[in-house]
Amino acid sequence: MEKQKNAVGRRKEAVARVYLSKGTGAITVNEKEYKAYFPIMYLQNQVELPFKTIEATESYNVVVTVAGGGQKGQAEAIKLGIARALCEENPEFRPTLKHAGLMTRDSRSVERKKFGKRKARRSFQFSKR
Repeated sequence: MEKQKNAVGRRKEAVARVYLSKGTGAITVNEKEYKAYFPIMYLQNQVELPFKTIEATESYNVVVTVAGGGQKGQAEAIKLGIARALCEENPEFRPTLKHAGLMTRDSRSVERKKFGKRKARRSFQFSKR
């Protein structure tokens, strides 16, 4: 059995554990084919983006377990996890992936609700009289 590379990708509340190994280009997300798991074309493209960037679309098999967040957050967490695993596999991929902006963790998340407010910044309706 050959070595597989592990990496973690996070985005908002989503956490993706990525297991990368040499293969035929199969991507499995939570034991489903990724096109079945992400029916929206944009999200499928997000998952494929690291492979398209280094032009190795059918060189690796990927098994992903992802939890938390919504579909978009999960897809972007998988994108970061795959990029990190590819860098672990071959350090020469790093400059290409970094230039494409795939090595940066998107730290934006939901702002917490403040006391005395209806949401994080939204106040209750003000009544003058």
